[in-house]
Amino acid sequence: MTALDPPPPYLSLDPTARRLRLDPRDERFYQNPYEAYGWLHGQGSTFFWEEFGYWCFGGCDDVNRLLRDRRFGRQNPAGIPDSRGVSADRSHLKSFDAIEANSMLELEPPVHTRLRTLVNRAFVSRQVEWLRPRIEALANELIDAFPAGGTVDLLPAFATPLPITIISEMLGVPVTMGPQLLDWSHRMVAMYTHGRTRETEEIANRATQEFSDFLRRYVAERKRQPGDDLLSLLIAAQENGQKLSEDELISSTMLLLNAGHEATVHQAGNAVRAVLAQGGDPRRFFASAEATAATVEECLRFDAPLHLFTRYAYDDMEVAPGVTVKSGEQIGLLLGMANRDPKAFAEPGSFLPDRADQKNVSFGAGIHFCIGAPLARLELQVALKVLFDRQPHLALAEEPRFRDTWHFHGLERLVVRT
Repeated sequence: MTALDPPPPYLSLDPTARRLRLDPRDERFYQNPYEAYGWLHGQGSTFFWEEFGYWCFGGCDDVNRLLRDRRFGRQNPAGIPDSRGVSADRSHLKSFDAIEANSMLELEPPVHTRLRTLVNRAFVSRQVEWLRPRIEALANELIDAFPAGGTVDLLPAFATPLPITIISEMLGVPVTMGPQLLDWSHRMVAMYTHGRTRETEEIANRATQEFSDFLRRYVAERKRQPGDDLLSLLIAAQENGQKLSEDELISSTMLLLNAGHEATVHQAGNAVRAVLAQGGDPRRFFASAEATAATVEECLRFDAPLHLFTRYAYDDMEVAPGVTVKSGEQIGLLLGMANRDPKAFAEPGSFLPDRADQKNVSFGAGIHFCIGAPLARLELQVALKVLFDRQPHLALAEEPRFRDTWHFHGLERLVVRT
């Protein structure tokens, strides 16, 4: 779409004040946000989103710049967790807030630096590349269980169990806990949904408490009997004589478990949908290691699993021409929109793994760049190649539909014919 085209019927923009009215839970939007993004790029890519109450940036250069700008951060200077409640009273969110308070995703230096260094030391020491044979074997096992000549929903049959099994095995958490870990994670993630209710918050708080209780019991076991798993390494990790406190350890483990599968499940589903939409033999996208890596990068750009990342201003400032924010105010960085910026990409709406301008902001940038990006890339490269090598005639059995969780952009179902 161009600036001269009429806007999609579900949004309105005051071009002078740059104020956008767009309900993120409007089905026409969350089923295909790229229509709105395309039109908004033609209007300048920066706007005040009324429903959220803050300035949003969708230009690729702006998003890249602001992710790295140390005048902004994840930690609210007022001390209130990022996922604010529906009222000023947060007594019903005590467990959730306790986890958020020690999450490196929500903290800034110097605490963030110490936590990330300790976690990264344990995480990187595993050298994720050695997981390639295990991921390949698991992908084959899951495909072996597909019904012959029938239909299967790839989300529960393939996209979900693969990353949750890998991260559980890495941490040393029983793989049999997978369904329960998923349930806790989904209930917690609902805290970030626009327009959530008090009931949603109470459910998330209970899930957080149950998840935390389970991990504390498991940490106690690992302290008594250390293993060669990531959890044992996190317990032992030190930096300048400092270790993770138990609260920091629980928050970090929970973050790794949740982040270790949530986005990867969505990206795997979105990637399969994108590849199948190209028609022809899908194996052409995975003919070599280089082609596979390029295809995964294009999948990350083309249909990212996370579309919104918020940050707080730490000073009064002009962020962009005509856009000022005050200390403590939030801004929204639209990752999915930035990945389709026509100023950054030729034919942004086309799926082109061999594009010369291959890049994306799907893992973020700066000090909060996704710590699990190497693992996510490896899982996607291996899983997608195995899937299409084994199932080259895979075809959609029904049109996939996206969940009503716009900024966690993922499918409800992905039913295919094998």
